[in-house]
Amino acid sequence: MDTRTRVNMALKQAMKDRAAARLATLRLINAAIKDREIAERVDGDAGGIGDAEILAILGKMTKQRNESARAYEEGGRLDLAERELGEISIIEEFLPKQLSDDEVAEAVKTAVVDTGAQSIRDMGKVMGALKGKYTGQMDFGKVGPLVKDQLCQGGDC
Repeated sequence: MDTRTRVNMALKQAMKDRAAARLATLRLINAAIKDREIAERVDGDAGGIGDAEILAILGKMTKQRNESARAYEEGGRLDLAERELGEISIIEEFLPKQLSDDEVAEAVKTAVVDTGAQSIRDMGKVMGALKGKYTGQMDFGKVGPLVKDQLCQGGDC
């Protein structure tokens, strides 16, 4: 079952259960997906967006809410921070299991070997391969430095 179907089924169940907070978050997810579809249509593609793009949207939503929760906590608004963290838990239900640090390191090594990357100039190829295979399973902001370290082991950085 694709991610969009799972979100829609959860949305219907939240309506039946009268779970207001869950329903609001699921509607936000649906709205973000529809916004991306509309943007794609403008670019000339009449088809819908795929699961990989939906996972990227969900990952971005999670990251935004983490940043907001941190800002709210620093500002002393624990009620708002708690709401953001609640939304994160709902969004993460639709994301694949996050890879552990060891699994991420192994995936980076494998991607470097598979792409034949030799230097830092090949970082884009490695990141592209990782995003194609592990979208939604790792934080690419944290993966970038790992890829750079792996490519710079030859000493040409």
